[in-house]
Amino acid sequence: MNVAIQSEPSPLRETADGVLCVGGSRVPLDTVVAAFGEGLTAEEILQQYPSLELPDIYAVIGYYLRHREEVAGYLEQRRRCAETVRAENERRFDIQGFRKRLMARRSPG
Repeated sequence: MNVAIQSEPSPLRETADGVLCVGGSRVPLDTVVAAFGEGLTAEEILQQYPSLELPDIYAVIGYYLRHREEVAGYLEQRRRCAETVRAENERRFDIQGFRKRLMARRSPG
């Protein structure tokens, strides 16, 4: 029996926003790497994210293990981007004032 050894295409795809997602799902690489880092198996990740496919999860974990520095750089870039967006939103919207207005609505009066 001959086994055909061939390279499989990566299950990672980049969205218009530059986010790496797994397969045809909207689950980002960040999520799978974080779950794996917390000790979840590929099967447990699939239970939490049923829109994924098991072979894609294994492929992403394999990619992560082979490219830790690149993935770490990507994750750091995503973290910085999220901080920038959060800071911009906090600057544009008065969160404390919003919270006070919501609490005032809840109070019987």
